Amino acid sequence: MSELNVTITESAQEYLKELLAKQDCEGIAIRMFVSNPGTPSAETCIAYCRPGEEEPEDVVIEMNGLKAYFEGRSVPYLDDARVDYSSDKMGGQLTIRAPNSRMPKITDDSPIEDRINYVLFNEVNPSLAAHGGQVSLVEVTEDKFAILKFGGGCQGCGMVDMTLKEGVEKTLKEKIPELAGVKDITDHTDKSQAYY
Repeated sequence: MSELNVTITESAQEYLKELLAKQDCEGIAIRMFVSNPGTPSAETCIAYCRPGEEEPEDVVIEMNGLKAYFEGRSVPYLDDARVDYSSDKMGGQLTIRAPNSRMPKITDDSPIEDRINYVLFNEVNPSLAAHGGQVSLVEVTEDKFAILKFGGGCQGCGMVDMTLKEGVEKTLKEKIPELAGVKDITDHTDKSQAYY
C-alpha cells in the first residue's frame, strides 16, 4: 500500500466540516477518489461518505474533527494532491489539484482494470487515433474477459473485428497474461462517424 500524500488546507477542512454539518447525518465523512485513474480522462472527486459507504481498502484520516476516507486504489494517483478553499465575493471555491491523477502508476499488483486502461491509453489508442478512433474499457467479467467500447472512427467500421482480435486483444494479452480475451459492446450499425 502506498503512503498517502494529500494536503487538505485548514480553510478547506473548515469548509468541508461546514458542508458535512449541514447534511444532518450522524458520522458522515468525506471520501476522496479518482475516477478513471491514470488516464487522460481522470477526475479527482470528493463525495459525501455516509456510515457504511466506505470501502474496506479505504485509507482513513481524522483531521481536526473532519473524517476523510481515501479510496485505496486511488491513493497512488492522489500523490501530492492538494485541496484548498479560498473565499471570495461570490462565497468561495474549493479547488482540488491532483497532479498525478492522470499519470499511470502501474505495477504488477495494480488492479487488472488499471493495467488494461494503461495499455489502452498508452499503446492502443495512439494508433487508433490516426483513424479518429479510440477504445475504452467498460468492465472486466468474472471469467477475465475485457469488455471494450469502440468510439469515434472505429464505430461502424467494418474492420473493427479484425482490429479487435489482431491488434487490441493481442497487445492486451501480451501485457496482461491472465486476461482471457476481449469482447466488444459497441453497436457497429451506427456508421455516422465511420472512417473509410
